[in-house]
Amino acid sequence: MSRVKSNNANRGRREVAVPTPFEEARDELFQHIMSCGVIGSEPEHQTEWFDATMAYMTDRFPEIPAEKMQELRTLGERFAQPPKRQAQTSAA
Repeated sequence: MSRVKSNNANRGRREVAVPTPFEEARDELFQHIMSCGVIGSEPEHQTEWFDATMAYMTDRFPEIPAEKMQELRTLGERFAQPPKRQAQTSAA
């Protein structure tokens, strides 16, 4: 009598990638931007919103150094910009 091995027995365990605190903070910031209507708002409102939100994020993720928090803000500000239109070229 032969034994048939299960396909699951041949598969090794996969390592699950755990996000870094910076990646978690980035994802959370992007979700806040989308849910709070920051995209397309007036620049002064965006500045106020980012000031308050980054203060919150600094408290929420104390393990992230200040320079990485500044990088996170820059990413968020870029993410909050409306998409740029591509110039249409006419075929002459």
